Amino acid sequence: MPFPIKALQVDGGPEFAAEFEQACQQKELPLFVLPPKSPKLNGHVERSNRTHNEEFYEVHADSDQPPVLNRQLRRWERTYNCVRPHQSLAYLTPLEFVARWKQNLRKAKCH
Repeated sequence: MPFPIKALQVDGGPEFAAEFEQACQQKELPLFVLPPKSPKLNGHVERSNRTHNEEFYEVHADSDQPPVLNRQLRRWERTYNCVRPHQSLAYLTPLEFVARWKQNLRKAKCH
């Protein structure tokens, strides 16, 4: 990340249990677990999940084998972050958005 992570917010799914919580404690990162059945509290993530389902899993994922699926997913993530414009980012890619954010940050420090 181009900035320090100060806390993490998770939906309380089983993938965020035990080891993950312990890792957050070791790094002294506050972990906020959302209450069950509250997708509106995690809207950005839920929207991202929908996009990944509609644009990757339903279209490009053609294997149920983890090594193959992981390679396909890495290609999709590159497209998602470096090629595909995002409406919520004024039709910039996330890479372009972060680059502009960094540039504006540098300009602000100079003034």
